[in-house]
Amino acid sequence: MGAALDAVYGLKAHAPTQTVSLRCAGGAANAGCGRARRGYCGMLARAARLVRHGRPDLITVHHLNNSRSQRILWLLEELGVDYQIAFYERDALTRLAPAALKAVHPLGKSPVITDDGRTIAESGAIIEYLASRHGGGRLTPAPGSQAALDYLHWMHFAEGSAMLPLMLALYTSRLGEAAAPLAPRIMSEVANHLDYMEGALSDRPYFAGNDFTACDVQMTFVLEAAAAGGRLATYPRLTEYLDRMQARPAYQRALDRGGPYTLGR
Repeated sequence: MGAALDAVYGLKAHAPTQTVSLRCAGGAANAGCGRARRGYCGMLARAARLVRHGRPDLITVHHLNNSRSQRILWLLEELGVDYQIAFYERDALTRLAPAALKAVHPLGKSPVITDDGRTIAESGAIIEYLASRHGGGRLTPAPGSQAALDYLHWMHFAEGSAMLPLMLALYTSRLGEAAAPLAPRIMSEVANHLDYMEGALSDRPYFAGNDFTACDVQMTFVLEAAAAGGRLATYPRLTEYLDRMQARPAYQRALDRGGPYTLGR
């Protein structure tokens, strides 16, 4: 059965990088994902968990192309922790995640990781979990320090505040003139947040202070999303910071492992 599913759905495992692929290949497979309500992609996801090439002792990153899960690959590379990847691809028309992800977590979104029998969703939760469980004190400031308070703030600011107006700007851009009444409020909030981030880097190289930490991994996706909308042109500090983050060797290794990533480019 495993070989048959490999042939039909493009389910592959590659050694030695421990990459398990749940990539829907071609029109027939994409049509199968469209019939997920009848269980096709649920079967695919269950089959992936049974693929004999995967290693249950490794962290599995359920990685959706051009998504927040890229930051999880980057963090794991920074930490030097071994892991394996299950790849998922967005629908070419809707850009939504495939239904197969719902077999991993009820929300059906990425990032999601599985580690030691645990399933963890949400970028901030995953980053804090990995830094705590596998970091050995790396990439987190000393408890009780000002840097630790800044770290906590930026870790939650990224998705709790900064991403909302950027996502609203993205969605309303598809509405044409119908979005006109909302645009001033949305763009004022985008500018408000970018101004705040630009100011925060006026006296420090990283968001939590003088050292690179896991909150920089969290925050970089925000700037990539802003750059994707052409919104960083007037923010030299944020632009320089983003260039530095993307030039880090671990970031580049994550690109090699995760495949094409066009967000922010």
